[in-house]
Amino acid sequence: MADPGVHEHEASHSDAVVVVSFTYRGKQHSLHFDESATIAHLCAAIEDDLRVPVENQKLLVPKVGTLKAPFSDDMSLKQLENKKITLMGTPNDEIASLNRASAAAAARQAHLAAVRRHPPKLISRRDPARAQEDSTYTFMQLRPLPNLPHPSRSLAFLERLKADPGIKAAMRKHKFSVGLLTEMDPLSNTESNHEGTTRILGLNRNKGEVIELRLRTDAYDGYRDYKTIRNTLCHELAHNVHSPHDRNFWDLCHQIEREVAKADWKSGGRNVAGSDFYEPADVESDEIAYDHGGWTGGEFVLGGGTATGAAGPSSSGIALSRREIIAKAAEERMKKMTETRRSPDRSPDGSEASK
Repeated sequence: MADPGVHEHEASHSDAVVVVSFTYRGKQHSLHFDESATIAHLCAAIEDDLRVPVENQKLLVPKVGTLKAPFSDDMSLKQLENKKITLMGTPNDEIASLNRASAAAAARQAHLAAVRRHPPKLISRRDPARAQEDSTYTFMQLRPLPNLPHPSRSLAFLERLKADPGIKAAMRKHKFSVGLLTEMDPLSNTESNHEGTTRILGLNRNKGEVIELRLRTDAYDGYRDYKTIRNTLCHELAHNVHSPHDRNFWDLCHQIEREVAKADWKSGGRNVAGSDFYEPADVESDEIAYDHGGWTGGEFVLGGGTATGAAGPSSSGIALSRREIIAKAAEERMKKMTETRRSPDRSPDGSEASK
């Protein structure tokens, strides 16, 4: 057979032949039958040769119309001879593939429906003991100053400090629990005189009842460096144990700072709550005074410890770091300013003012 698309069904009882040609998926096919053949014979031959089931076959015949199953045994193929017939229908292999895809889709839908009816129980990998510690040794409340611009940004800063991995680890280790973490007003905690400007960076009242942090720059136009504020928080957390700035305090403060840095698996950066924030390039650098020791009382009255007594670092014989010396000097300046305001008849150096 020269043309592979031509299929011959030899006449069994006569030499007369009926040729039916049709197009299927863009390809021409021809089948040969004896003159007694009917359309039912044609459809059976199509199923054998092209694997298109009889029930799926449709024959589009000009001036006759659409012929589809069930096909009559009474219609002679001579009526279709020399007509431009188009065959439509899906082969068995494609039907099987569609059935498999349909079955798989149905199975997926059934599985999803079952999951929705009976959702699996999630097994939490979180250590319940750790969760209990995190909820106990933390900052119970966070509060920005509502009278300052953009309090929501300050709240985001406080939230970042609370969630800081290093801070959380240190608070768990030392069992620190702070009632309120809030921001301080820079203007209310800045003093200037002929000796310079001293800025308080943090306050701790009643060993953890309240911790205030200086988040903003003096002009309220930006926020200070995150790691500087975090170190200030370490300083204030050390006041939960030691009020005066003695050797014991500084040892604990530096220990907490090291622990926080070691446990911090995130970079500090300059990012608050996932978004960049503005910080002026000329951030104040002439203040190093973290505070004056632990504060007691409901109105932030300066506590008894000022690191100047017999047990203080000035008389202990222990060498102080440059940071500790600068903090000590700033503390003394602030103390003199405070005494001057309380005693207007005295000059800043403590002598009697002339009348």
